[in-house]
Amino acid sequence: MQRQRQLLFGIYMDAMRMDDVIERCRAALSTRRPILLGVLNAAKIVELHRNKILRESLLECDLLLADGQSVVWASKLLGKPLPERVAGIDIFTRLLFLAHRDDRSIALLGAKPEVLKEMRRVIAERFPGLKIAYSHHGYYEAAEAGQIAADIKASGADMLFLGMTSPKKEIFLGSYGSSLNVPVLHGVGGSFDIIAGLTKRAPPAWQKAGMEWAYRLLQEPRRLWWRYLKTNTSFVQLTAREMLHPARAFRFVANRNVAPVRSRIPDAQLRSIADE
Repeated sequence: MQRQRQLLFGIYMDAMRMDDVIERCRAALSTRRPILLGVLNAAKIVELHRNKILRESLLECDLLLADGQSVVWASKLLGKPLPERVAGIDIFTRLLFLAHRDDRSIALLGAKPEVLKEMRRVIAERFPGLKIAYSHHGYYEAAEAGQIAADIKASGADMLFLGMTSPKKEIFLGSYGSSLNVPVLHGVGGSFDIIAGLTKRAPPAWQKAGMEWAYRLLQEPRRLWWRYLKTNTSFVQLTAREMLHPARAFRFVANRNVAPVRSRIPDAQLRSIADE
């Protein structure tokens, strides 16, 4: 399948449907040639314009997909349409089905210890026999990241899912992804909390209407109202600017190398943070 990409907000995004993404992952599993998946929503697009570390981590992705419905709508408004939303949690679920069906093993990194434990229980219940080759909570110290990466490699996992916030998951994947020998690498953000039942996902009608953020806001209004107001306003402004003056493509300047990437990351930014 020929790769189709659209330059939006200064970054190339892959114009792919969910089935195409899963097929690419299946090919990676067959060839053992790693594929690093990245997803973009409105908040991340806003953040990547001011956060160089996040931006360069995203530019390292082999596939960069529209996680938010607002990104799909903006792409059509800008005359560079993306075919559909490919949500990170939906990719996660589809890949769990694939791993279960094809007897593939997975590794899990992220969330609080108790959330990770509950998610493992849910996965074992929904996908009996699915092998979890490795798991570790997301509240590790920066100095532990290298050992965690080595342990993931030693596990021989076929897929790695990271349930951590941005930019922490992108930084880990950008720093260690190429050394893990894991064919499919996917940062899934707050999906661990949803699978574990800690957070409720918006009903399909809300998702289709692009109002998943509003559903989440209703669950945590005090913590999220200002973040969403600021992010949504900034995204609308970015889209308007893109209509008048399309951004030139950002260039990736760092090598996919553990030491150079980590050397630019403040210790505070690498410390474990609560999952979104």
